[in-house]
Amino acid sequence: MGRSSRAGRSADKGRTTAEPQPATTGPGGRTHTQGPLTRPVDSGLAELRPDRDRPGAWSLLIDGAPQSMVDLADPSHLGFEYQRRLGHLIDLVAPPGRPLTVLHLGGGALTLARYVAATRPRSRQQVAEIDTALTDLVRAELPLERGWQIKVRGSDARSVLERTPEGSVDLVIADVFSGARVPAHCTTVEFTVLAARALAPGGWYAVNIADGAALPFARSQIATLGAVFPELCLVADPAVLRGKRFGNLVLAAAHASLPVAELGRKVATDAALGRVEHGRALADFAAGAAPATDATAAPSPVPPPGTFR
Repeated sequence: MGRSSRAGRSADKGRTTAEPQPATTGPGGRTHTQGPLTRPVDSGLAELRPDRDRPGAWSLLIDGAPQSMVDLADPSHLGFEYQRRLGHLIDLVAPPGRPLTVLHLGGGALTLARYVAATRPRSRQQVAEIDTALTDLVRAELPLERGWQIKVRGSDARSVLERTPEGSVDLVIADVFSGARVPAHCTTVEFTVLAARALAPGGWYAVNIADGAALPFARSQIATLGAVFPELCLVADPAVLRGKRFGNLVLAAAHASLPVAELGRKVATDAALGRVEHGRALADFAAGAAPATDATAAPSPVPPPGTFR
C-alpha cells in the first residue's frame, strides 16, 4: 500500500510461475480517450483508471485497491510515496546514469523497472510477478519501450530468488504483496540470506512493507534484516512511525555504509513528509523485536477498514 502525491493509497502487489519472457512493447499504449478498463486477472479484478492530473498516466487497482501508477509519457515519474523512496535508493546505489543489474521481487505495473530503465539506460532487470494475467494486461495496455532490458518471470518471488546466481545483482527490491499483505515466506531471515547471496559486492537490498499501530511487523522486519546485514536504514512518514496511521515503510540494507545523509536530503524534497531512521535510533525503535524465521513468520497485518478509501 502506498500514498500518492494526492494522498491516494496503494498496495503495489509484489506477487510473484514459467521461464523468463522479454517484456516487449506493443504499438503505442492506452490513451485517456479510451477510458478506464476493467479485466479479471489471477489476483482479482484489475482496473486501469486514467489519472486526472497527468494525461499519460494510469492507476492500476486490484479489487478496488490502488496498486501502482504508470506515466507512459514520463516513466521517471513515481506517483506513490513509497515508490519515490525506493526511487531515491535506486538513484543512490551507484553514480548517476550507471547501468544496474536489478532484481524486482514483485512487479505490478512494472513502475520501478520503468524508472530504472529510464534513469539508467542499458540496465539489465528481472522481475518476479506471479500474476501472469496481470503482466499480460500491463504489457498490452501500458507497454514498455523497446530496448529496455526487462524480463518478467511468472514465478513466486522466493523461487526466483533461490535461482538467482550468487553475486549477480546490484540491487534487490522486494515489494512482495499478496492482496494487501506481505506473505510470510518472504519476510524471514532465510529469505533475507537469499537476497544477500544474490548481491554483488556493494549491492543493496531494499524492502517495502506496511504496518500500523504499534508496528510489531515493522520492528520484526528490522530485526530480521539486521540479523543478516550490518547496515540498515528506514524511511517512513512520521505519522506511520508514531503509529497514527497504517502505511508503508521502506527498509534498505547493505554490508557497507549507506548514504543516510544523502537519502535524508532526497526525502526532504518530497511533497509527502518522510523521516529517515538509522543507527542507534533505529536500534532503539526495534528493541526487543525477534527476527522472523521460516518456522515463526506470519504475514504482515491486514490493513484497517477504510485504508483504501
